Amino acid sequence: MNTRRDPRGMRVLVTGASGTFGRAVCTRFDRLGARVVGLDVAPRVNDPVEVLPCDITDDTAVPAAVTEATDLLGGLDLLVNNAGVGGPAPAELPPGDEVRRQLDINLLGTWRVTAACVGPLVASRGRIVMLSSRMAVMQLPLAAGYGASKRALVAYADALRLEIGTHVGVTCVYPSAVRSPIHASTAAAGLSLEGLSRYEPLDGVVDTVLRAALSHRPYRDLATTRRGAVEFFLARHLPALTDRIVARTLAGRVRSGAFHDSSLAAGVVSRNS
Repeated sequence: MNTRRDPRGMRVLVTGASGTFGRAVCTRFDRLGARVVGLDVAPRVNDPVEVLPCDITDDTAVPAAVTEATDLLGGLDLLVNNAGVGGPAPAELPPGDEVRRQLDINLLGTWRVTAACVGPLVASRGRIVMLSSRMAVMQLPLAAGYGASKRALVAYADALRLEIGTHVGVTCVYPSAVRSPIHASTAAAGLSLEGLSRYEPLDGVVDTVLRAALSHRPYRDLATTRRGAVEFFLARHLPALTDRIVARTLAGRVRSGAFHDSSLAAGVVSRNS
């Protein structure tokens, strides 16, 4: 049985701390008695904990911000890599600035922060929780940049686990879709997730982050819902079947007219009409 560690006094750093997921994670840890500091490119005046300004795409800013955070905390027991962005990116089109931004934040930004935190985490035999996505294992159409960034994030976590896993636990958490501003640019491009993904409650994602952080034995991977766990299993062990299910769902969405107003989906629409 994987019993739970006591969060009181735990020193926690959360990236993307002023966003939907980050604020919820910070609030929950703070209420449980942990000592929490956040990083965010645009802190808010009403953030539930102290949030330091930090652009995680900046090679120089990240180590300085992490040092400031660990000085405030007096060390580090847990890093929650939550910062991330989404956006439309059909795989059949050349990658543009939107894709480069997703890779720089979702993958390389996480890498920068984690590398800056390795020393204090090894010293405390701490824990890292990566907010990945179901799309790391079960790709959805028209969002290749996001899926690629999250799958690469899992590969990075795997490498990290091999290198520092003797002293630091590394867990990837796989939410599916939660209503938040991360989907705004995709919806604005006429590529809404409605009908392709089932939304789940934010509290369930936060519960899973806490489960990953507070378990005595670190989990490798954690889905956030039972449905998500089934999808994770199918995508990992029966990928061809998963592709057929997603493709059939996509074709149904196209026939319903869901993407007809999106220029980015023109190719998909023409091939599925």
